[in-house]
Amino acid sequence: MGKRNGMIPNGHFHKDWQSRIRTWFNQPGRKDRRRKTRQKRALRIAPRPVSGVFRPTVHCQTVKYNHRLRLGRGFTLDELKAAGISKKFAPTIGISVDHRRKNRSLECLQRNVQRLKEYQGRMILFPVNKKKPKPGDSSQKECDTALQLKTKRLLPLKKTLHREKPRKIPKSLKRVHVFGVLRQAKMEKKNVGREAREAARAEKGLAQKGKGKGKKK
Repeated sequence: MGKRNGMIPNGHFHKDWQSRIRTWFNQPGRKDRRRKTRQKRALRIAPRPVSGVFRPTVHCQTVKYNHRLRLGRGFTLDELKAAGISKKFAPTIGISVDHRRKNRSLECLQRNVQRLKEYQGRMILFPVNKKKPKPGDSSQKECDTALQLKTKRLLPLKKTLHREKPRKIPKSLKRVHVFGVLRQAKMEKKNVGREAREAARAEKGLAQKGKGKGKKK
């Protein structure tokens, strides 16, 4: 007999669970297949980098994450123009272009322009026709010594962690009531408009005393 008001146990322990579970016995074979596919792709696109196109740095969305940097979809037309790269020529040298994104700050624009210039400084541009190289193409010596870049990202982002050194809290800061200071600043910000209106009325001689609301007994 079961407990709790004399209930009768009714356990279902005869389900055909073996036909319902999902196995993953093909994982080692898929791992080997993915590795071989990566090797074939690297040979097919050589000497271009394995990681694909070159991408800009952008800020994450929402107020919670907008202080973080990540790799974006493509460079804007303004960034390409500032770096001296044509929007039609950029995809041919492995630079991703996004004509929809807009530069909202000068800092972001300058950072991506500097990123493009660094990419151009490291890039080895193979001529389309070896017998008739165009201006801007790399020399034959640089082309012969070029190695395929097999890193996961082109010019990856460097994670910078700023940690403050531990220090003693001075007595002047210990006496400060932070919650009270914040509340006072909040009230001052809230009453800016009212105080300005009252000051304007006082100048015109139309200041009136406000009537206080009495408490009901």
